Amino acid sequence: MTYIVALTGGIGSGKTTLSNEFKKIGIDIIDTDIIAKKIIKFDLQILFSIQEKFGKKILNIDNSINRMLLRKYIFNNKNDRLWLENLLYPKIYKETKYQIKNAESNWCLWVVPLLIEKKLEKQAHRILLVDTSVKEQIRRIIKRDKISFLEAKKIIALQTTRKKRISISDDIIVNRKDMKKIHLYIHYFNLFYSYLSNKYHKKKTTDTKKNYLTKFY
Repeated sequence: MTYIVALTGGIGSGKTTLSNEFKKIGIDIIDTDIIAKKIIKFDLQILFSIQEKFGKKILNIDNSINRMLLRKYIFNNKNDRLWLENLLYPKIYKETKYQIKNAESNWCLWVVPLLIEKKLEKQAHRILLVDTSVKEQIRRIIKRDKISFLEAKKIIALQTTRKKRISISDDIIVNRKDMKKIHLYIHYFNLFYSYLSNKYHKKKTTDTKKNYLTKFY
């Protein structure tokens, strides 16, 4: 079994930045957001279900799903959000298992924004948190997604708390957008997780999970 490191963090914390850097050095990335986007785009059964739920107004001119509008709906209606999660989750989980099983790198990075919300903590051998302040999260997603301050706060409020993420994480990178430091963190963690992976495969046990704690600023 591939040694699995789950990367999590709140919206706008920098998960994509980190996963892209790990990918550059040859680590297999299993990103649940990317999997979800592909399912919404290419799975006709899912597309028809979403259209039936929200009507034709949810479609773009080319009949693809308008993801920005869909996100607006689910962030403003808890029942709609849960409906969509329940629709997508079985397919996301199936594809995730397939990609992890076929990973070729010494260890793989499983990017899971909803790790805590979906109670998936025990599915990984180790949890890496990319952390930043709520104030910085708000600033980043306002700039990235062109949304208002109130919309940004609402989105963050729907996710689990920063305190909870920290409490369940084995390793933490505090992301201040310093790419020189991030490159150092990537190098260190690759060596570190490769070591843990080798140890895991030799002993065939998961007791390495809580033996170490690292936090980088």
